[in-house]
Amino acid sequence: MNDKLITVTSPLLPNLDEFIPLLKDIWDRKWLTNNGFYHKELEKALAEYLGVEYISLFTNGTLPLITALQAMRITGEVITTPYSFVATTHSIWWNGLTPVFVDVDPTTGNLDPQKIEEAITPKTTAIMPVHVYGNPCDIEAIQEIADRYGLAVIYDAAHAFNVKVNGRTILDAGDMNTLSFHATKTYNTIEGGALICHDARTKKRIDYLKNFGFAGETTVVAPGINSKMDEIRSAYGLCNLKHIDDAIADRKKAAQKYRAALANVPGISMFKERDDVTYNYSYFPIFVNEKEYGISRDALYAKMKEHNVLGRRYFYPLISNFAIYRGLPSASRENLPVANRMADEVICLPMHAGLTEADVERILSLVRNK
Repeated sequence: MNDKLITVTSPLLPNLDEFIPLLKDIWDRKWLTNNGFYHKELEKALAEYLGVEYISLFTNGTLPLITALQAMRITGEVITTPYSFVATTHSIWWNGLTPVFVDVDPTTGNLDPQKIEEAITPKTTAIMPVHVYGNPCDIEAIQEIADRYGLAVIYDAAHAFNVKVNGRTILDAGDMNTLSFHATKTYNTIEGGALICHDARTKKRIDYLKNFGFAGETTVVAPGINSKMDEIRSAYGLCNLKHIDDAIADRKKAAQKYRAALANVPGISMFKERDDVTYNYSYFPIFVNEKEYGISRDALYAKMKEHNVLGRRYFYPLISNFAIYRGLPSASRENLPVANRMADEVICLPMHAGLTEADVERILSLVRNK
């Protein structure tokens, strides 16, 4: 097999001519962590780029989820989606809370607002939706439900870096939004993440919680953890931010080619794009209907792998089907028919700024020619 390996994701790498001088400056400053110069600069730059006022950097994308629940003092039950990466539900579990799964909308893969309302009990205190693949949730409907029942809303926006609706960021929805800057994401700091809130007082509490709860040299005000971003990754992120628009434009070109070429392939379906949404093209999921397509999703996945094309069954298995969660009453397959179908049919095709036209054509050939 001589085919070049095509991975499902490939990290956006900083320009070395820009990055190396920053590394030297970090060396000269001798300040590697604890809210250093580049940490502060990246927070400012991201707030401006994303159109948000208050953002706190973290060492990965899971800790902002855990900290958001802590910062809002959430208790009891949290309604969430089974169609996500496990970190979403893990963050609820790590806080000693009960995740309650509800089914998703077949047109977006996001939480179905009608199902949310059906799952509310006297123990429910929050909703944790996910903008799956960067598709915006029905923000207005979710907020209306939250307001009516007095619930907090914390968005897992790991896939939604700079996604907008009608020119406005979706990262100001709800009470808090979290981001992931993992190497597989559209924008990355190698590992990293962020938590976005609406006021200075909340940001201060978040910043205490991510630094062991220290409010001064000798004062601890909360049982915090260590989740600070270091100077090297902050500098890395500053360099990548200069090139993120070009990277998204390259991803868009690949997505458009996929969409046009697969539009009329029997048994292959895709989410529709909305005209009012500015996407970041985090992922490109397709769904394989075995009866219409002729072979199963797993057979196509294996065929692609044999030819050195690494798709990903993202999200499979469903979170609710993992042993640690499937005992929950809300995890039953009968309760989650749409999410289970999606998990059983999905393959995310390779999607990153490094894809060439030849790469895209090779991938499409494998999908179209069974």
